[in-house]
Amino acid sequence: MIIITGAAGFIGSNLAKKLNDVGRNDLILVDDINHQLKKDNIDQIKHHELIGINDFLSWIKKSKNQKISSVFHLGACSDTLERNYKYLTQNNVVYSQKIWQYCIEADAEFIYASSAATYGDGMNGFSDRHDLITNLKPLNEYGQSKQDFDEWALSQNNAPNFWAGLKYFNVYGPGEAHKGRMASVVCHFLDQLKTSSEIKLFDSSHGVGPGEQKRDFVYIDDAIDMTLFMMNMKFKSGIYNIGSGTASTFNELAEIFLEEKLAKAIKYIPFPKDLILNYQAYTCADMDKLRSVGYNIESTSLASGIKSYINQK
Repeated sequence: MIIITGAAGFIGSNLAKKLNDVGRNDLILVDDINHQLKKDNIDQIKHHELIGINDFLSWIKKSKNQKISSVFHLGACSDTLERNYKYLTQNNVVYSQKIWQYCIEADAEFIYASSAATYGDGMNGFSDRHDLITNLKPLNEYGQSKQDFDEWALSQNNAPNFWAGLKYFNVYGPGEAHKGRMASVVCHFLDQLKTSSEIKLFDSSHGVGPGEQKRDFVYIDDAIDMTLFMMNMKFKSGIYNIGSGTASTFNELAEIFLEEKLAKAIKYIPFPKDLILNYQAYTCADMDKLRSVGYNIESTSLASGIKSYINQK
């Protein structure tokens, strides 16, 4: 059986659907269904059991007879604006450490969600090489909590038979609407265009012109393919980037909406002062390590990904 925490979330629900598609219905889904859109995400997913987040740790203590092959730990506090570091530590570090220990005892693989937020302003690059990870300086408490667990995992002598920490970059696609302000900018554009013909982008900031901030946008289907590749690889534990390997400007992103005639104009708005020190103005995943272990599927282009997303809205 396979456990997925955060199963009703964006990446978790898409992962569960893909596993169903390949014939895996032996899924233990862990999440709290506290939003209709999250309920919608898992309504059609075939599974063995659904467990609440607060019940999961007690469940694993009683599940000694369950044969678990893999745990995808995708549940966490993913609010990049959360400032309560004690809360983040409990949810993103301590909780993950307990599941790590469970995977050791259950002889199960452990695949967990890290984040590109660990890379901070990018001054130390975007390489997932282990010898460089301790140099990273996240810009916010959320990123620091993910960094803390990555460093902890790398320091462990006692580890699951296979483990992988996945640094997801800017993933976008169907199933993210429940995330609100934490949804992708693509999702926010689609929401803006329900009531306006304009796309709003940030004005000049961080030394670049209006709308010229860059991000590595990765379509959800690609992120899921890479995630499942880790489950099937099984031979080189460690931390891996999950991205497209390409940085695109917000202007380039907006131009796709203009070309598709979904928007008529771009409007630049002042950059929020309260975000200036915590904002990643540039991200671009170094994909060399994932390629070196055999992942060879080409990334979906930004234009193709957005068209696919629009068709499923």
